[in-house]
Amino acid sequence: MRPSRREALAAAVLAAALAVGPAAAAPGVAAPGDMSLGNPKAKVSVVEYASLTCPHCAEFNATVFPAFRAKYIDTGRVHYTLKELPTPPQQVAVAGFLLARCNGASPARYFKVVDEVFRSQPRWTSGNIKPVLQEIGRANGVSDAQFDACLRDEAQIQAMDARVRRVLAEDGIKSTPSFFVNGKAVDVHTLADLDAAIAAAGRK
Repeated sequence: MRPSRREALAAAVLAAALAVGPAAAAPGVAAPGDMSLGNPKAKVSVVEYASLTCPHCAEFNATVFPAFRAKYIDTGRVHYTLKELPTPPQQVAVAGFLLARCNGASPARYFKVVDEVFRSQPRWTSGNIKPVLQEIGRANGVSDAQFDACLRDEAQIQAMDARVRRVLAEDGIKSTPSFFVNGKAVDVHTLADLDAAIAAAGRK
């Protein structure tokens, strides 16, 4: 997908943000503007830092997240938050996240679009990604014109830039996926890894 001038500017801003040195104030904590699922009063919180262009994030989304969601999020045992951290090619990740948030999307639609963008990664081999994202948009009630407008939405671009800068400057996160359970960094590859981390957090 060839980025527009405004998309390229957004990607450049985000790329510059990636160079910010970490302050690591309070990683793994949901912040205003982050998208979440589940019971906000749950004893255990799980925070994932992810990029829509990250193949390991897509693998987690496909192989672990559905079972994790059914077992913990949908049952109210865990409050899950996704923190957006666009990685190269940034313009594609930015476009995907802006699509997910298009027209004031609810968390339910946001995460549905995120899932579909992740699952579309194998179709990106031709390099012409915009039609794929447009197709996902149309399937979720976003017309091609609305999609283009959302990618040009200065307020949303600036809001994403602020979220990314906060992730980098305050949380000190520079790679995706990264996971935190109740504010503690955990190494997650399988559902069993999350089971152990959630069980330990629940005992405290």
